[in-house]
Amino acid sequence: MDILKYIVDEGLIMIPALYVLGEIIKNTELINNKWIPVILLIVSIGFTPLIINGYSADNIVQAILIAGATVYSNEFLKQVKKEK
Repeated sequence: MDILKYIVDEGLIMIPALYVLGEIIKNTELINNKWIPVILLIVSIGFTPLIINGYSADNIVQAILIAGATVYSNEFLKQVKKEK
C-alpha cells in the first residue's frame, strides 16, 4: 500500500522531521522505544495541521497518516538493513 499517495504535499515535510525526532528520542534512552510511535503521533497531530492550513478533521487524518508513514518507513529501513 502506497500511503504517500494519500498525504498532501504540504505535509510531506513532517515525515523527515518526525523521523529525526524519533531518532533523537531513541538515542536519549530516557524514553522506552515502545512509546516513540505514540509520541510521534501526538507531535504530528499538534504540528501537522499548522502546516496545512489549520485544525480540521481532514488535517487530523493527514497528521495520523504522516505519523504512520514515518513509523512505517523506519520499520522498512530496519528490515532492509537486517537483510544485508
